[in-house]
Amino acid sequence: MKLNCVVVDDSSIQRMIIAKLVNNHQNLHLVGDFSNAIEAKNCMSVHTVDLIFLDIEMPVISGFDFLDGLKVKPQIIFITSKAEYAMKAFDYDATDYLQKPIALDRFNSSVRRAIELHLLKKENQDEEGEHIFIKSNLKKLKIYTNKIKWIEAYGDYVKVVTEEDSNLVLSTMKSFENDLSKEKFIRVHKSYIINIDKVERFNSKFAEIGVTKIPLSRNKKEDLIKALAIA
Repeated sequence: MKLNCVVVDDSSIQRMIIAKLVNNHQNLHLVGDFSNAIEAKNCMSVHTVDLIFLDIEMPVISGFDFLDGLKVKPQIIFITSKAEYAMKAFDYDATDYLQKPIALDRFNSSVRRAIELHLLKKENQDEEGEHIFIKSNLKKLKIYTNKIKWIEAYGDYVKVVTEEDSNLVLSTMKSFENDLSKEKFIRVHKSYIINIDKVERFNSKFAEIGVTKIPLSRNKKEDLIKALAIA
């Protein structure tokens, strides 16, 4: 098993050192190393990342600001030359906090912790089913994706409709779509993403989930037919 990693540090020397440590570790795979948060975020929009080695003091966007802008956060191992950020780092549920210069045994200890947490999370998902966390009304909610019926654009928010209730989340449809399984969820309209397991019937204009008719964009019927056939 290997964890997909990115390194984010504005120091080219530090990036090189950390990247070498990652490449030499049998349980890590380096997806990329970046000098700033913007490049890292662009990478994470197209690659699955399990672990970020993250500097805190960076120009323009700090490590903390970078994390604040992520909807789904991988595990984080902070790397910095200052001990004063340690308490704040663990407010971000950091897996570990390494001070520069980094000792090999300390690095390996952090990676072992990350692997253990990754395996534990995987076991929990296998037992309870796949889930995501959303932030609604200042509360962090755990939502099992198999209970989501559809997601609807709602101004600057999206409305997540489940079997039990609905919640408004500050997000774009595109961002939320990226957090969902492509095998189970499909964008059928600019304002709707649906769980294909919940579709009871459909025609050229609507997909029906219970008593609700979800509009289909003109070119989405074939996509829905293919998705339902695979499911």
